[in-house]
Amino acid sequence: MAFVQLLKTGKPDVFSQQLNELKAKVHDRLIEILDLSLIETLDPTRLKQEIGRIIERILAEDEFAIPMNAEEKARFCQEVQDEVLGLGPIEPLMQDPTVTDILVNAHDHIYVERFGKLHLTDSRFKDNAHLKKIIDRIVSNVGRRIDESCPMVDARLADGSRVNAIIPPLAIDGPMLSIRRFSADPLEMDDLITLRTLTPEIAELIKGIVASRLNVLISGGTGTGKTTMLNVLSRFIPSNERIVTIEDSAELQLKQEHVVRLETRPENIEGKGEVTQRDLVRNSLRMRPDRIIVGEVRSAEVLDMLQAMNTGHDGSLTTIHANTPRDALLRMETLVAMSGLNIPNDAIRRYVSSALDVIIQVARLVDGSRKLVSLQEITGMEGNVITMQEIFSFKQTGVDAKGQVKGRFEVSPILPKFLERFKSMGIPIPNELFFSNKVMEL
Repeated sequence: MAFVQLLKTGKPDVFSQQLNELKAKVHDRLIEILDLSLIETLDPTRLKQEIGRIIERILAEDEFAIPMNAEEKARFCQEVQDEVLGLGPIEPLMQDPTVTDILVNAHDHIYVERFGKLHLTDSRFKDNAHLKKIIDRIVSNVGRRIDESCPMVDARLADGSRVNAIIPPLAIDGPMLSIRRFSADPLEMDDLITLRTLTPEIAELIKGIVASRLNVLISGGTGTGKTTMLNVLSRFIPSNERIVTIEDSAELQLKQEHVVRLETRPENIEGKGEVTQRDLVRNSLRMRPDRIIVGEVRSAEVLDMLQAMNTGHDGSLTTIHANTPRDALLRMETLVAMSGLNIPNDAIRRYVSSALDVIIQVARLVDGSRKLVSLQEITGMEGNVITMQEIFSFKQTGVDAKGQVKGRFEVSPILPKFLERFKSMGIPIPNELFFSNKVMEL
């Protein structure tokens, strides 16, 4: 009986179990036959063809002879190849360009996010041991580990996708895996305009902000597109400048040639050898950077980042988790306090206000779309409060019958102070933009 016929008997669980058992047997037999040294030396396309031929040979053996039509056999061979070369059941999801997040809640519940919405998939791992094997493969490729003594890990895939895994005893129902996808062809400013994340006018202003070496903080919640925005901003850094990037897991996809990429390192099994973002920020100051880009400030490294911004490393970029620009400033104060230095709050605020020039707030709206909801200039101090003025903003006015957000981008009629810097550096920005009361309706 062919696999499709077995499905029609009304016993999909039996089919799934038999299919997984057969895949496991074929996989074990393939490992016995395959020269593992070929995996490192052969071209990926040729290696895939070789594995496909071996699988067909295995399926012709009496032990594995199960009736399958051509379509079923092709799908089966692909799934076994994914086990050997890829990420098993989630490999097809990794090849789907519409998938932005893959969330594995134990072995039998795999969700994906498409266009801002979560969907349950039909993909399954054989069991928790199978899922743990795939997690081990991911983390070992970047020199990290996950076991009972270190049951949480952040890692990355070859394409830059962000990975978080957590296993028992911390994960009660079995191993959990979260993958934040990053496109092999990252979004550019034109893509953000097409997606209506921002307007062409905002895009022109942002280009000038980066080119004029203003210090920028990108603020937003989880999944709002902070890293994407940081990538887009980095495109406008001149190619003749030396850039140092610092991240927990390397995700940024800069296209300049003169880029030094640094990544933190967790402690080893003996509890030694940890290298934090703060260590890397300090070290980067000795590397003669023109620009310093920190993927995200989340601890005491924020103090060293502010010091860099205040001591000649202007044009630096970073992101922070916060729901509003004001919350972002408050969180930076809190993170500075975590550095362990006894610095008065007023001094911290003045330090922050002199280091940062612009805050870009991004958000994910109820329909799943991402928007630049506020662009604010830090103008200084008034008493013991950091003052800001909003230059652009997005105002939501409602939701249409299809659940899509309706709203408009608005521009402030007040000229930003940094336009003087644009002028001194020969960056053209039309002043009439700030007097037109121009809005973009969505």
